[in-house]
Amino acid sequence: MKKALLVIFAVLAWIALPLAAAPAGPDSVLDLKDGWYLQSSANLKAGGEEISRPGASLSGWSPARVPTTVLAALVKNKVYKDIYFADRLKRLPTEAFKVSWWYRTEFLCPPAAGRDAVELEFDGINYSANVWLNGTKIADARDVYGAFRRFRIDVSGTVKLNGSNALAVEVFPAGPGALTMGFVDWNPRPPDGNLGLWRPVRVRRTGDVAVRFPFVKTKLDLKTLKEARLTVSAEVENKAGQARACVLEGRIGEIVFSQPVTLAAKQTRTVEFRPAAHSKLVIRNPRLWWTHDLGTPELYDLTLEVKLGGRASDNASTRFGIREVADYLNEQGHRGYILNGRKILVRGGGWTDDLLLDNPSDWVRAQVEYARWMNLNALRVEGFWGTGPEFYDLCDETGILVLAGISCLWEWENYFGKPTDETYGGILTPEDIDTAARSWRDQVRWLRNHPSIFVWAMASDLVPKPELEKAYRAILAEDDPTRPVLNSTGTKVSPVSGKSGVKMNGPYDYVPPIYWFVNTKEGGAFGFNTETGPGPQVPPLESLRKMIPADKLWPINDLWYFHCCRGEFNNLDRYNEAMDKRLGPSRDLTDYLRKAQFMNYEAMRGMFEAFVARRPVATGIIQWMYNSAWPKLWWQLFDYFLLPNGAFFGARKACEPLHILYDHGTKEVLVTNNAARPSGPVRASVQVLGLDGAVRYSKEFPVELGRDEKKSLLVPPASEEVSGAYFLDLRLRDEKGGLITDNLYVLSTKPDVLDDANATWYVTPIKDFSDLAGLASLPAVAVGCQERWNYAAGRMELEATLSNTSTAPAFMIELMIVKDRSGDPAAPVFWDDNYLTLLPGETRTVRAAFDPERLDGEDPVLKIGGWNAVRAKG
Repeated sequence: MKKALLVIFAVLAWIALPLAAAPAGPDSVLDLKDGWYLQSSANLKAGGEEISRPGASLSGWSPARVPTTVLAALVKNKVYKDIYFADRLKRLPTEAFKVSWWYRTEFLCPPAAGRDAVELEFDGINYSANVWLNGTKIADARDVYGAFRRFRIDVSGTVKLNGSNALAVEVFPAGPGALTMGFVDWNPRPPDGNLGLWRPVRVRRTGDVAVRFPFVKTKLDLKTLKEARLTVSAEVENKAGQARACVLEGRIGEIVFSQPVTLAAKQTRTVEFRPAAHSKLVIRNPRLWWTHDLGTPELYDLTLEVKLGGRASDNASTRFGIREVADYLNEQGHRGYILNGRKILVRGGGWTDDLLLDNPSDWVRAQVEYARWMNLNALRVEGFWGTGPEFYDLCDETGILVLAGISCLWEWENYFGKPTDETYGGILTPEDIDTAARSWRDQVRWLRNHPSIFVWAMASDLVPKPELEKAYRAILAEDDPTRPVLNSTGTKVSPVSGKSGVKMNGPYDYVPPIYWFVNTKEGGAFGFNTETGPGPQVPPLESLRKMIPADKLWPINDLWYFHCCRGEFNNLDRYNEAMDKRLGPSRDLTDYLRKAQFMNYEAMRGMFEAFVARRPVATGIIQWMYNSAWPKLWWQLFDYFLLPNGAFFGARKACEPLHILYDHGTKEVLVTNNAARPSGPVRASVQVLGLDGAVRYSKEFPVELGRDEKKSLLVPPASEEVSGAYFLDLRLRDEKGGLITDNLYVLSTKPDVLDDANATWYVTPIKDFSDLAGLASLPAVAVGCQERWNYAAGRMELEATLSNTSTAPAFMIELMIVKDRSGDPAAPVFWDDNYLTLLPGETRTVRAAFDPERLDGEDPVLKIGGWNAVRAKG
């Protein structure tokens, strides 16, 4: 199979070679971003020859900026307006996107000394394309196809070095069974199927010898972390019809290395710089790349330049990190991961791009920064998301691990569009295996220098067909042997490589916190659960108003369900049942939403805490999902509008480095240290309180934990004075009495009981619900607040000192910064705590930061609400 694939690659090399990992220098690359126009072929009579002539009429065409899908461009041109409000999305005319669409631009390419070779580079086309330049067809859709393939086309003989060049790309939509991008059951399908030039397009100029695919392999001395040995490689191509002798020179900071290279006519080969021959590539005391919770994500820059006769012929650059990743199997046979010799607990969420693949830089940055703010250390991309390298660059900079791999879209017939195998999915034919293997190579070469990527996943729910898995592994052996690989993120067994060692056993719908601690067969806290979660996360009212008309906000109706997920997840039935039976039926929308934020917080905190508490038997957890492709009510730690919900702060609390928690399974109070260093001496306090705020039990403990250590403090005693719901208040303080962290639980003398006998792949039902109804009787509490606003380093900062002078707890206080006139929230916003509780007589200072540009010229106002909290007057 490997030989056959190599033959096919060679036959189409003239049109479909994958792109370099990074563009060449600024003088030799032209990014074709602006000046594009698009039009449906249904509205055109002219063909590619006429459309691609400079100066052709563009009357009636829509302006666009590439990368963009067709629908994203039309929305920006207001052809379709506010498409996510109500159910407008389902009313868009899908027939308009079943034909090809033309993208057209013009550019200049003036002569450049020593840079006579000109290439067009396409990073991503969905799905296939005819490409025309200056009236000449330079590539055919029979060769240019595959959403995750990358193409390079030699246009040296077609481009005009004096005058304007017209480029026209006719993009055809993906048909059934095409290897396209994978939105599955977490949102509706985009009406245009993400048709278009969805990743960048550029013109690249080189001399006779080109250099591409720079790659840095790092090998650490794991005992001391004091030495790193780097191997630098790149592919060098002689475009000339004669042999060429050149010099390839590299630079990493102050380190410079070079070697002579001789290439036969039209020869391409990989050149390596090994530390045995280039001693400068042995780095003493290297700056290591760590996740943000364990250290600093240090980065280095590599530049390579190939010279002919002392003149630069081409150059390439990349950024990399010095780090080493590995995997292992624990005593129970569960797979875990190691970074720089240290076992880590993976804590993350499932990332998705925007539904229209419209990913503004500030939108992507905010979402990656949210991961760090929540104390998460990983994101999973099911399908190689990203309309450019920005997401991966930001994860590198932020210290967030990335699990990258194949989408389950290609595995299930109802999404893939043609018959699938129950073990291997839909990639079954030699043709599809070929396309998948080419796509895999292109994505691996594009992404392999990113230190954030810690594992490649060859499949999602299923496993690859043996021929395909062997092809994937052969590519990795050649192009990236530095990372672990998963044959699947699920539990299917591969005939080639056996068990994955990870699991994908649900749940995906609502389960109470106790589930994660006591379940030992499906999704509970053991091993690495690569996608799971407690179901819906209904957002605050401010976001609901942006997706549901005012007259449809209450009671819950079909428009709410339209903004749910799909398949089994197109309603809120289990979530609402648990809310009603645990907390009591909701009187109105306000009552429902305060209960929703409590449910979101409690459920998410419980899931992450269980995996923290069960370490090292538990090795990793990916919340399904992390963010949202469109405005929805399910699977999100913050919503499409970047407004956090209760789940955001439940995750932030559970994943904090030094943490005190309640184990719902063993009933113990535990202190855990997931930080990079020992805790030092701290004091833990445990209090049991009635709903009236009266203390029923209180005890303090001196605690000191080593790195990755946990300690059990006690099982809090039951109080005869408590019946039904009560509070458990846990705190850690430093030696001077300063608060490190607090953690408040609502427990019940009548706990949740799971119906394990009727568990399914997506949920374990509850057969007896805990009694938390007493929370409804909490009296309103006026919360005092002193605000201090400050503008520093381009950020608006708020310091709010909250006080509860009443005799009752102020429960689940919701803090929100809104604009003074519109009432819209300022988001993204980074609160150090939210949905917090103040006990009687307690004062707490919380802080928030946000970009003042998000105020759109309005003034900020702090809004205080929550379960029973109102802002005190004055």
